[in-house]
Parts: sequence; C-alpha cells; structure tokens
Amino acid sequence: MANIASQKKRILRSERERIENRLVTSTVKTHFRRLESVVEAGDPGAVETEHRSLVSRIDKAVQKGALHKNTGARKKSRAARIAAS
Repeated sequence: MANIASQKKRILRSERERIENRLVTSTVKTHFRRLESVVEAGDPGAVETEHRSLVSRIDKAVQKGALHKNTGARKKSRAARIAAS
C-alpha cells in the first residue's frame, strides 16, 4: 500500500475508472449477444435496430476511452458481419 497521500488517491481513482471501463465493455459484450440472438430469430427490423444500438455503444466506449479506436473499429466490423448473415 502506498504511503503518499496523492498515490493513495490515485489508486482509488484508478480502481473507480477500471470499474467504469468494465461496465462499458461488458455492455458492449451484452449487445453483441443480443445481436446474435436477434439474427438467429430472423427479424430484419430487430437486427437493424440492435446493430445500430451496438454500433452506438461501441462509439461511446471509444469516445470515453474504455476501448481503443482500432478495437472499436474491429468490433464494428464484426457486428456488421453478424448483422449481414
């Protein structure tokens, strides 16, 4: 454990930021599972809605810094492939 007050604060802040990032990335994964289940169901309107929602979540995660921009692009590409199938 750190002895310096600023380092103690930094440890707390890092943990809080880590939890926020985990929440965002977990939400992205949940939206992927939703998209896959809707594609299996075969409703084109629902697929489009879920795909749009997923891409929006990915963009927000990249904007917040929870995901790297290349990771976001890769996930959006994967989402487009899933939605097209």
